[in-house]
Amino acid sequence: MTKSAGSEKRILIVNVNWIGDVIFSTPFIRAVRGAYPDGYIACLLHPRCVDILKGSPRIDEIIIYDEEGKHKGIIGKLMLVSYLRKSRFDIAFILHRSFTKALLTFLAGIKERVGYPTKKRGLLLTRTIDLPEEEAHKVEYFLGLARGFGIKMRENSYEFFVQDADRESVKKFLKERGIADNDRLIVLCPGGNWGPKRWSKKNFAGLADMLAGGLNAKIVLSGAKKDAVLVEDIRLIMKSIPVILCGLTTLKELGALLERANLVVANDSGPMHLAVAMKSNVIALFGPTSPGLTGPYGKGNYRVIFKNEECDVPCYDVSCSDNRCMKAITVEDVFKEAEKFIVDSL
Repeated sequence: MTKSAGSEKRILIVNVNWIGDVIFSTPFIRAVRGAYPDGYIACLLHPRCVDILKGSPRIDEIIIYDEEGKHKGIIGKLMLVSYLRKSRFDIAFILHRSFTKALLTFLAGIKERVGYPTKKRGLLLTRTIDLPEEEAHKVEYFLGLARGFGIKMRENSYEFFVQDADRESVKKFLKERGIADNDRLIVLCPGGNWGPKRWSKKNFAGLADMLAGGLNAKIVLSGAKKDAVLVEDIRLIMKSIPVILCGLTTLKELGALLERANLVVANDSGPMHLAVAMKSNVIALFGPTSPGLTGPYGKGNYRVIFKNEECDVPCYDVSCSDNRCMKAITVEDVFKEAEKFIVDSL
């Protein structure tokens, strides 16, 4: 893709619906911006993911697609189509696999519609990109669309942008809770969007106590509002006293918190990928999901602990009660990796 009059094109990126997956899309967005430095780039995005891309210098506009709200019915979707049509986009890159997302770009009259031919939507696309022959990491899956369109890659690391105001808010949060700028800070993120991906409460509590005592660290338990009960259960098991910032930060402030941390320990989750994007030191705990497909990616300071030797991976059995893949990871395993990070940073 060479720079020409085409660099001023109006481009729509139809993104995916989950925080982690949107983080995976950021290398693709950067690549498109590199190919179209003077273009107008908009991103169609689920409301819950807006903060992932908000403030990105790669994007000129975020268009919210509220599938459960005002765009739920036919009238709502036609309203969105009308807006997209008025926006006069030249190209749509459709990262989402769905038929409906491709149909929206077709009805909006976007002349060039680029995507993988999933969900029998090939006829709605003007350029279909061959699916990868082998399963690849989600970052590479998205970048495959760019490569198939002739866009060259320079970087495959995640991006997430926070402002100084977010950093100041976090600094204030921590100071009010007795954590100074020079304190060693370790953030634990015990949540996950389904149970079998989560390391046990007992293990997180045991790890927190070892980190507090053995590494002289201040411990923060972080998570979304929905993780409040989980985090409280961990606190009650702990002997040391953590700081709880569960549901108290915005996504941008969470990014700033993870950036401030000397170490982040997290399950396979959005916050884990956020920490990688912030170039934090990260220990990622994997069990039923595949580090090769959805693990940390690109440049960063991360280590993955994965000891699943018996089950098929990825496994999406959300009803699994055995959870031996996560039980195989011991507190001592994680503490040893934590020690290495802290020693390396001295």
